[in-house]
Amino acid sequence: MYYLYILKCADKTLYTGITIDLARRLKEHNFSKLSAKYTRARRPVKLAYSKRFRNRGAASRAEAKLKNLTRSEKLNIIKNTL
Repeated sequence: MYYLYILKCADKTLYTGITIDLARRLKEHNFSKLSAKYTRARRPVKLAYSKRFRNRGAASRAEAKLKNLTRSEKLNIIKNTL
Protein backbone atom coordinates (compact mmCIF):
# COMPACT_ATOMS: atom_id res chain seq x y z
CA MET A 1 0.00 0.00 0.00
CA TYR A 2 1.03 3.56 -0.68
CA TYR A 3 -0.26 6.61 1.13
CA LEU A 4 -0.80 10.09 -0.23
CA TYR A 5 -0.67 12.61 2.59
CA ILE A 6 -0.93 16.31 3.38
CA LEU A 7 0.88 17.81 6.34
CA LYS A 8 0.09 21.10 8.06
CA CYS A 9 3.34 22.79 8.98
CA ALA A 10 3.95 25.06 12.00
CA ASP A 11 3.92 28.12 9.70
CA LYS A 12 0.44 27.10 8.41
CA THR A 13 1.74 25.96 5.00
CA LEU A 14 0.83 22.59 3.48
CA TYR A 15 3.17 19.83 2.32
CA THR A 16 2.13 16.89 0.13
CA GLY A 17 3.92 13.56 -0.32
CA ILE A 18 3.60 9.80 -0.72
CA THR A 19 5.01 6.94 1.36
CA ILE A 20 4.56 3.26 2.14
CA ASP A 21 4.79 3.80 5.93
CA LEU A 22 2.81 6.81 7.07
CA ALA A 23 3.74 6.66 10.77
CA ARG A 24 7.46 6.36 10.00
CA ARG A 25 7.35 9.19 7.47
CA LEU A 26 5.51 11.53 9.85
CA LYS A 27 8.12 10.80 12.51
CA GLU A 28 10.88 11.54 9.97
CA HIS A 29 9.28 14.84 9.01
CA ASN A 30 9.19 15.91 12.66
CA PHE A 31 12.42 14.52 14.11
CA SER A 32 14.86 13.23 11.51
CA LYS A 33 17.40 14.49 9.00
CA LEU A 34 15.59 12.21 6.54
CA SER A 35 12.70 14.65 6.37
CA ALA A 36 12.09 16.86 3.38
CA LYS A 37 14.14 20.04 3.50
CA TYR A 38 10.87 21.98 3.30
CA THR A 39 9.38 20.45 6.45
CA ARG A 40 12.65 20.48 8.40
CA ALA A 41 12.42 24.27 8.55
CA ARG A 42 8.71 24.23 9.46
CA ARG A 43 8.45 21.80 12.36
CA PRO A 44 6.36 20.56 14.00
CA VAL A 45 4.13 19.17 11.28
CA LYS A 46 0.78 17.43 11.74
CA LEU A 47 -0.96 14.94 9.50
CA ALA A 48 -4.01 16.64 8.00
CA TYR A 49 -5.08 14.14 5.32
CA SER A 50 -4.17 10.71 4.00
CA LYS A 51 -5.50 8.30 1.41
CA ARG A 52 -4.41 4.74 0.57
CA PHE A 53 -3.54 3.49 -2.90
CA ARG A 54 -2.76 0.00 -4.14
CA ASN A 55 0.38 0.96 -6.05
CA ARG A 56 2.97 3.70 -6.43
CA GLY A 57 1.75 4.78 -9.86
CA ALA A 58 -1.76 5.56 -8.64
CA ALA A 59 -0.40 7.38 -5.58
CA SER A 60 2.02 9.41 -7.72
CA ARG A 61 -0.71 10.44 -10.16
CA ALA A 62 -2.96 11.51 -7.30
CA GLU A 63 -0.07 13.42 -5.72
CA ALA A 64 0.58 15.30 -8.97
CA LYS A 65 -3.10 16.28 -9.21
CA LEU A 66 -3.18 17.33 -5.57
CA LYS A 67 -0.06 19.47 -5.92
CA ASN A 68 -1.72 21.38 -8.78
CA LEU A 69 -4.67 22.39 -6.60
CA THR A 70 -4.87 25.75 -4.89
CA ARG A 71 -4.42 26.05 -1.15
CA SER A 72 -8.15 26.59 -0.64
CA GLU A 73 -8.97 23.48 -2.69
CA LYS A 74 -6.55 21.43 -0.58
CA LEU A 75 -8.08 22.83 2.63
CA ASN A 76 -11.53 21.81 1.33
CA ILE A 77 -10.28 18.24 0.80
CA ILE A 78 -8.90 18.20 4.34
CA LYS A 79 -12.11 19.66 5.76
CA ASN A 80 -14.34 17.17 3.90
CA THR A 81 -12.46 14.14 5.23
CA LEU A 82 -12.78 14.98 8.92
